[in-house]
Amino acid sequence: MQSSFVRLEIENAVGTITFFTPDHNALPSVILNELEEKITDAKNNDQVKVLILRSGGDRTFCAGASFKELIAITTKEEGKSFFMGFARVILAMRACLKPIIVRVQGKAVGGGVGIAAAADYCIATKFAAIKLSELSIGIGPFVIEPAVTRKLGVSASSEMTWNAAKFYDAQWAKEKGLYSEVYDSLEETDLAIDSLAQNLASYNPIALKEAKQVFWRDTDNWPALLPERAEISGSLVLSEFTKEKLKAYA
Repeated sequence: MQSSFVRLEIENAVGTITFFTPDHNALPSVILNELEEKITDAKNNDQVKVLILRSGGDRTFCAGASFKELIAITTKEEGKSFFMGFARVILAMRACLKPIIVRVQGKAVGGGVGIAAAADYCIATKFAAIKLSELSIGIGPFVIEPAVTRKLGVSASSEMTWNAAKFYDAQWAKEKGLYSEVYDSLEETDLAIDSLAQNLASYNPIALKEAKQVFWRDTDNWPALLPERAEISGSLVLSEFTKEKLKAYA
C-alpha cells in the first residue's frame, strides 16, 4: 500500500502541491501540518508565481478529517489542535498572495470541501460530488464554514450543512460557485489547469497579488475566527453522540 505524502514540485514558475493518504485522502494532523508548510514554502519561494493544489489518485479528492485520529481524541485541547490543522491550511491558502488553483478529481467531503472553497480558482471533473457530513456524526463544518459560505453563499452552505447525508453533484457545485469549470475526464481537467496556470504565470505578479487581496477582502477576522470554530469542533468530538457514531469506523 502506498504511504501518505505531501509533495511540492516547481516547473516553469508553477508550483504543484500533491497530497495523498491511503484512506481516500482523509487527512490526519501530520498531513495537514505538512500541507500548511508546503503552501507556506510556495508562498515564500520567488520561483513560484502560481500554485496548483491537488490530491493523489484518480478517485476521491479528499474524504475530510481522519476518523482514525478523531476516535483517538480524549481531551478538548487535543480536539482543538486537530481541527486547527484544517484552520491553518485554509489560513495558509488565504495568506499565500499567489493564485491557487485546486483540482478536484473526485468526491470531496467535509474538510475537502473547505480546501476546494479556499481556492482562488477550482476546476473539477464531473465525478467531483461534494458533501458536508459533519452533523451526521455529531460535530459540524464550523472551521470550514467561512470558506464555504464565502464561495457558495449562505443558502447553499446551510443547505449542505443541514442535509448532511446528501452528495451534491459537480454541476450543482458549479452552479453555486464552488467550481469554475467542470470536465468529463481527468485528462481534460488537467489540460485546463495546466493552460490556466501557464497563463497566470505569464502575468504581472504584482497584479496577481493585488487581485488576490481584492477578492479576499473582508476576511481579516479569520485568524481569530477559525481557532474559535476549532474549539467548538474540538469539544463536540468528545460528546457521547459523536463517540458512539465514530465507533462504527473503528
